[in-house]
Amino acid sequence: MSKVGIIGVGQSSFVRSYPGSIRELAFEAYSDAMRDAQITNDLIDATVICSSPEYDKQRSPAGVVAEYLGLNPQPTFYVETLCSSSSTGLKLAYSLVKSGLHSCVMVLGFQIMSQLTSAESQERMGRGADIQWESPFGTMMPAYYALHAQAHFAKYGTTPDDLALIRIKSGTYGQLNERAVFRKEVTPDMFADKDGFGSPVSSPLRVGDCCANADGSSCIIVASEEKAKALCKKPVWILGIGSASAPVNMAGRDQYSGLLVGIESGKQAYKMAGITPKHVDVAEVHDCFTIAEMMATENLGFAEPGGGAELIRAKETYKEGSIPVNVDGGLLSKGHPIGATGGSQVRTIVLQLRGEAGAIQVKDPTIGLVHNIGGVGLYGNVTILGRE
Repeated sequence: MSKVGIIGVGQSSFVRSYPGSIRELAFEAYSDAMRDAQITNDLIDATVICSSPEYDKQRSPAGVVAEYLGLNPQPTFYVETLCSSSSTGLKLAYSLVKSGLHSCVMVLGFQIMSQLTSAESQERMGRGADIQWESPFGTMMPAYYALHAQAHFAKYGTTPDDLALIRIKSGTYGQLNERAVFRKEVTPDMFADKDGFGSPVSSPLRVGDCCANADGSSCIIVASEEKAKALCKKPVWILGIGSASAPVNMAGRDQYSGLLVGIESGKQAYKMAGITPKHVDVAEVHDCFTIAEMMATENLGFAEPGGGAELIRAKETYKEGSIPVNVDGGLLSKGHPIGATGGSQVRTIVLQLRGEAGAIQVKDPTIGLVHNIGGVGLYGNVTILGRE
C-alpha cells in the first residue's frame, strides 16, 4: 500500500504574550512550514485547523484562518481534542490522504492563552473534566495530575526528587531551543526555594513540576507517497498511528499510576508500524507535568511500570542515553499552547529524523515517536515516524 509522508513542518516561537491575532499567529507557523516544504498554496488540497475553544472569542476559527492564509476555496475542518488537538488533526490528515480523497493536506494548530488570567485559564482547563460531577468541586489540571503522582509514589516509591530530575533535564534542552518560552537552566537548588520552583501547587507537585502556558502555533504538511517523493528530498513517513480515549470521570478508571490512553494508543501505533519500543530512537512525550513524562516512559514501554524513576536517574532519557525523550525541552520548558503542542512535537521528531535538529540532534535516528495527551488522560494519540 502507498505511504503517507510529512513534507514540511513549521512552528512559531512559543511566547508568554503574543501581541497579534490568531490569524497572524497561525501565519507564523504556516509560512515556516511552506518555506520548509518549498511549495505554494495551489498544492494544498485541504486544511485541518486545531485548537481548544474557550481561550479566545473567535468561534469557528478554521474559516477565519483558511481565509487569511489564502486557502479558499479548499475545504477546511476544525478539530478539537483539548491538548492533543493537532495530533488528532494529523490523524485526520493522514486518513484524508491515505483514502485518496486528497493528496496534500495541511494541519495547523494554534492557541493564544495569554488573553486570560491564570485563574481564568485554570477554570477553562477544569472544563476539560466533567463539569457536572468533578470540576465544580475544585478539581483543576494540577490537582488531577497530583492524584496520579500520589498513586505513583504510593505504588512504586517515587519521590519528589525523581520528578525534579525530569525538570532539570527539560531545562538542559530548553536552553538550546530558540523557540522555547523558558530558556533557563534548572538546578536542584531551585526546588528548595519555597517561593519559587519549590512552591507547592497541589501536593506533591510544585511550581517546577508544571509546564508553562504559552501562545504559539505549529504546522505540518502531509502528502501522498507520489507527491512526497516528487516534492521533498527528505520526506518523513508516518509508520503508525494509535488513538484512544478514557472515561472523563476519574472514578470510572481502574488505574492511576499511569494513563490508559497512553498504553492503548502506544500498542496500536507499535502494531501498525510493526515495531517494538526498543526500535524507537527518539521520542517526544506529553510532559505537561513532570509526573506525566515519567508515566509516559513507562506506558510506552521504555521502562517497566515503576521503572521511570531509574530511567531518569541514569540519564537514559538524555540526548546521549538509550532513549532520548523531550530533548527540545518538552512542554515543561518549550511551553504548552494547547492547540499547537502536538504539531510542535511532530516538528521536533521530523527535524531529528532529517538530521536537522542542530544542538539537540540525536545521533542518527531512524524511528521517532510522538505521544500527545488531551485533558487528564481523556484522549491519547501516539504517532510513529520513520525515515524509510
